[in-house]
Amino acid sequence: MEIRFDGKRALVTGAGKGIGRDIAKALHKCGADTVALSRTQADLDSLKDECPGIQIVTQDLSDWTGTRNTVSDLGNFDLLVNNAAVARRASFLEYQEKDIDITFDTNFKAVFNVTQVIARGMVERGTGGAIVNISSIAATRAFNSACAYAPSKAALDSLTQVLALELGPKKVRVNSVLPTGVMTDMGRKGLSDPDMVKPFIARTPLGRFAEVEEVTNAVLFLLSDKAAMINGTMLPVDGGYLAN
Repeated sequence: MEIRFDGKRALVTGAGKGIGRDIAKALHKCGADTVALSRTQADLDSLKDECPGIQIVTQDLSDWTGTRNTVSDLGNFDLLVNNAAVARRASFLEYQEKDIDITFDTNFKAVFNVTQVIARGMVERGTGGAIVNISSIAATRAFNSACAYAPSKAALDSLTQVLALELGPKKVRVNSVLPTGVMTDMGRKGLSDPDMVKPFIARTPLGRFAEVEEVTNAVLFLLSDKAAMINGTMLPVDGGYLAN
């Protein structure tokens, strides 16, 4: 099944590393006019070297007004992937207010902000669009040291459903993808503790974590016209973890 996005514009947040970087590269390869946004210029510069056709934009999404101005200046988009996120791990009794604020500012509030700007353009043009939010299986299952991260992703999934309800009649589809642990460079470091990994893998029917391209493929499908009747869903990419 070939997926193409020729003639469409796409914005990917958190596109400097990991999943977001792979999604941006895949969208570009599939013909989309792709804009990669990240707060880290060096990551964007290396992405630009790798894919010269991708437009890069530096922006700290925790800055509400600055983000709105930057995204508005980029013009209209047909596709949006909200990938930028932070994961500050600590036990509940040790968690600090600043860590809660940073987590929700990035994982929920920034998604709300960017999506509001982009979706307004989609609705005003009347051509619709597709939005995919990168959530996590932590939104539906409890994990140690995820006392802010997990609730932020649960809030994101709730937002996905509300937006699907409100924007669906305006031809804008909104879905979430919920990955398990993903073998990015950062993910490999975080998944290096055998005491955590062994029971996690034992509960996963496919017996492994996800590769980056497996998450990307799910995102591309949901963005494409092949998923034209899929709206407001939470798609796990978890090897069956949530089924167990």
